[in-house]
Amino acid sequence: MTYKVGLLGLGTVGTGVAKIFQAPAGRHPLLPEIEIALVGVRSLNKQRDVAINAEIVTDDLESIVNDPAIDIVVEVIGGIEPAKSLILKAIANGKHVVTANKAVIARYGNEIFTAAKQKGVYVMLEAAACGGIPVIQVLKQSLGGNRISELTGIVNGTTNYILSRMYFEGADFGATLAEAQKLGYAEADPTADVDGFDAADKMTILASLAFGDRIKLEDIYREGIRSITSADINYAKELGFTIKLLGIARRVEAKDAQDRHLEIRVHPTLIPIQHPLANIHGVTNAVRIEGDPIGEVVLSGPGAGSGATASAVVADIINVVAVLKSLPNQINQLMGCSHEHYAKIAPIENTVTQFYARLLTHDKPGVIGDLGTAFGKHSVSLNAILQKNTIHDGLAEIVVVTQKVSELNFQQAIATIRDLPTLHSIPTVLRVI
Repeated sequence: MTYKVGLLGLGTVGTGVAKIFQAPAGRHPLLPEIEIALVGVRSLNKQRDVAINAEIVTDDLESIVNDPAIDIVVEVIGGIEPAKSLILKAIANGKHVVTANKAVIARYGNEIFTAAKQKGVYVMLEAAACGGIPVIQVLKQSLGGNRISELTGIVNGTTNYILSRMYFEGADFGATLAEAQKLGYAEADPTADVDGFDAADKMTILASLAFGDRIKLEDIYREGIRSITSADINYAKELGFTIKLLGIARRVEAKDAQDRHLEIRVHPTLIPIQHPLANIHGVTNAVRIEGDPIGEVVLSGPGAGSGATASAVVADIINVVAVLKSLPNQINQLMGCSHEHYAKIAPIENTVTQFYARLLTHDKPGVIGDLGTAFGKHSVSLNAILQKNTIHDGLAEIVVVTQKVSELNFQQAIATIRDLPTLHSIPTVLRVI
């Protein structure tokens, strides 16, 4: 029996998928039993980097999800619509779905997985988070016997490239972003990447798998990297840190089971240089997982691109076909989604962490004392304080790193400091892992 795939999209990822199927030698032995039967594109006239029989290419995307001969629909067109509607129609028609669409899954996963469970079909999404790193497979299967306590990741290659260049070359954010756009690492509109939206989408998916509950995207605290300057990078180096955009998801225990909750956030973070994620540079992604009894596991690899994402898509297709061959009338529980309840996620004000703050003050006596009094008033203890001798325009630059403190107390202290007559501005506030 040949299993027929309907491929929605023939862009970067779709082209990569097609090329794998065109050269099956040396790959999984199931590949010859799988056929790309139809390909859906937005424009029939666009030049493409892969040779596809024109007879199977159509711009009628709905005809693919409605075709009774198609067993698996692969959605790699991206965006919210028509991707979401096509996925739901495919499921309604009893077709299995493989998708790389993190935005749709993060926002509409509840609707999609509920529909899939009712129809008895699979929705596979390895390519939706971290590209070529098989982190979803690891969370669903390989670490299935573990109780995950924390998942921390560099899950956006664009921001990691920008911060890596800033770290090694001392360039400012704007110039580095422009270079990333020129090289194709950043989109013309970089908002999704540099403002943390892409990372938040991925953390919605990963946290749901790690902790066994559905996650509401809007409950995740999100902050991007636009405020990071070369000065912050240099101070971080001096203090023994590097700066990364991290997705952080933690289980927070409590004596009363009703008080147990998750902490999920995305923001630029100071990481000690000895931390396993500190030396992940360029467009590479990495995820660190802590679990019982496994301890610590770190996965790293290419987070995007034709090869990495297509690799994950094809692996999902093979997994679906393997199950269909061995269990044709049953559902494999390891591949389905059994989550039914939403996790309780604590507001960012409840977070306890260290903070880094860079302040510009007027060069007058008593400044350090004023800052110390303001911090102390709100129970914020300082771990380190730096004041540079270089003074420009009558201003002094002061950097502080706190001990662990609640977000609420720290922000109250910052509000007090903003009212000090000796303060000029607070250019940067960052969290420390």
